[in-house]
Amino acid sequence: MPELPDLEAYRSFFNRRIPGVGIEAVKVSIPLVLRVPKDEFITTLTGNVFGEVGRRGKFLLFSLESGDYVAIHPMLSGRFQYCQPQDKRRAKTCFVLALANGFELRYFDARLMGKVYLVKEGAFDAVPHLAELGPEPLSEELTEKAFRERFRRFHGQTKNVVLNDSLMAGIGNAYADDILFAAGLHPYRKSTELSAEDAGRLYQAMRSVLSEAVAIITERMEKEGLPVDEYRDHLKVHRRGGQPCPTPSCGRPLTEITAAQRITTFCRHCQK
Repeated sequence: MPELPDLEAYRSFFNRRIPGVGIEAVKVSIPLVLRVPKDEFITTLTGNVFGEVGRRGKFLLFSLESGDYVAIHPMLSGRFQYCQPQDKRRAKTCFVLALANGFELRYFDARLMGKVYLVKEGAFDAVPHLAELGPEPLSEELTEKAFRERFRRFHGQTKNVVLNDSLMAGIGNAYADDILFAAGLHPYRKSTELSAEDAGRLYQAMRSVLSEAVAIITERMEKEGLPVDEYRDHLKVHRRGGQPCPTPSCGRPLTEITAAQRITTFCRHCQK
């Protein structure tokens, strides 16, 4: 599933290419992902012009000259192609936008779980859950003090709290593992047991892990183009169960647990 660093890199990639570019034609081949009638989607986009691309949580927000937006939540398997018309289309390509610069912007989704909204005149309240999102983890407004105050309101296992979009928007399973490892916090520890110092370490780990990942993925997308799958080889622990802990003084095998269709990877020694 694309998470905050992936979507920030997408945003940066598109903002270098499509603002001011017109949409000459729209073809919808799998309307299942659309949360708007197919004909309305085609009519609104055809002849329109892209503005800046934004992001809120796990939504990419494509602004249009008309004042409308296309809001896309890729969910587990939604991905994009930005390519020449003659390039091979991916399986389960849901729609294709033919652009005035000669390129095509395509959205494909192997599991067809993504959600594509047409937001008329910026009325984002009509998009389910968007208004309920917490602050952006890397925003200047989310200071350490503000984070600690918010964190105290949420109860449950620490990893589940970190994943709660009402606390912070955009963090998913993969980055939650690496954030908790960087903070030295056990994923199944009760959040109410964390001290103010623990919460401070969690905040700092969140900022550093996400910032570093955004920089890495943004650079790779510019060099290699849009990926079919997420870049995850820079993560230190997620999906590395059984491998040595990356902490030089530890080296013990990482633990990996699958529960409720979610994989959690951590070090039992470094994350007490």
